[in-house]
Amino acid sequence: VQLVESGGGLVQAGGSLRLACEASGSTFSINAMGWYRQAPGKQRELVARITSGGGSTNYADSVKGRFTISRDNAKNTMYLQMNSLKPEDTAVYYCNAGVNAGGTWHDYWGQGTQVTVSS
Repeated sequence: VQLVESGGGLVQAGGSLRLACEASGSTFSINAMGWYRQAPGKQRELVARITSGGGSTNYADSVKGRFTISRDNAKNTMYLQMNSLKPEDTAVYYCNAGVNAGGTWHDYWGQGTQVTVSS
């Protein structure tokens, strides 16, 4: 499974961005997908996660009500709509895909996309 993120950039506080993560390869094997972020000097943290059918989502408390995760399985693409952005949202955002292969869980990661929110 290969993951490629896009949509990052520089935005002013209060603005919006939409990230996309396109999957290729053995996409039929993907279970849950998610967005993580890592700010300088901090550990990578979960931002949002979505199940394979898109029926269940969960969010970090810090983004609830502002971010929306979704996926279009027909396009093998996951999205993160980010509204009301804050400077503390500045980080590299990574796409993650989980694959359960024969009872063993594998994590795949994209290369990351930079999101910078100016005050």
